[in-house]
Amino acid sequence: MPLTPTGEIVTEARRSGNGAGAFNVIQIEHAEGIVSGAQEAGLPVILQLSENTVAYHGALAPIGAACLAIARAATVPVAVHLDHATRPGLVDEAVELGFGSVMFDASALPYADNVAATADVVRRARGRGVLVEAELGEIGGKDGVHAPGARTEPDQAAAYVETTGVDALAVAVGSSHAMLTRDAVLDFDLITVLRDAVPVPLVLHGSSGVPDAGLARAVRHGMTKINIATHLNKAFTAAVRDDLADRPGKVDPRGYLGAGRDAVAAQVAHLLRVLHPAHQGDDT
Repeated sequence: MPLTPTGEIVTEARRSGNGAGAFNVIQIEHAEGIVSGAQEAGLPVILQLSENTVAYHGALAPIGAACLAIARAATVPVAVHLDHATRPGLVDEAVELGFGSVMFDASALPYADNVAATADVVRRARGRGVLVEAELGEIGGKDGVHAPGARTEPDQAAAYVETTGVDALAVAVGSSHAMLTRDAVLDFDLITVLRDAVPVPLVLHGSSGVPDAGLARAVRHGMTKINIATHLNKAFTAAVRDDLADRPGKVDPRGYLGAGRDAVAAQVAHLLRVLHPAHQGDDT
């Protein structure tokens, strides 16, 4: 299965009422585990690399090239996405490497500056067939700027999409980045209003804090791209700790990193099924 443009995965998910699962990669074991889980579920997936992860590795190219290679070798559609990039230069680098989408995050800027900067990124990326995601205001929990009570205003969101030309919009509906518990309460009525007001797919950030039933319900009410990071990191770390505790003399990292990779795969397979209507419950 060749590397798949993000736009194809997101568009098909929106058309069919599915959620497009987008999972953040920290290291190559994450990417391998995410794709393994997607193959187990038989469903498409999006690999995401954040600007923070790029800083951790010191450059985009090595980890980005690894994700692209893993995507090309997959047996299900896999896209590669740059997440929360604040530097236009990093966006350009991702486009040159062959990423199918970028999330340009100008949300810390005043509204007019956000619009201008985002519209410029859209103009440069569109000619390369790259989907551009953005956010109007910061989602709760990002650098402690907003509480989970932050909400996106539908009319402003629609105007922002029209002015910038973005292909997908991250909205604030009750989730919060980096949550370690899964008890976030989403505003499902607002999701429905935003779905009707905004002409492009909606993106849910901070999805690690949302329980399974909430994720499934969010998709039914109009969310399309569902971003998950912290939940996978919790599973990875717990598996590594357990593996090391069982064999305290172990020094070969392939053992405990492999355990983490397997834990990621299991979570991704489960979550992708949650985001697919055939595996959702009946609550509305």
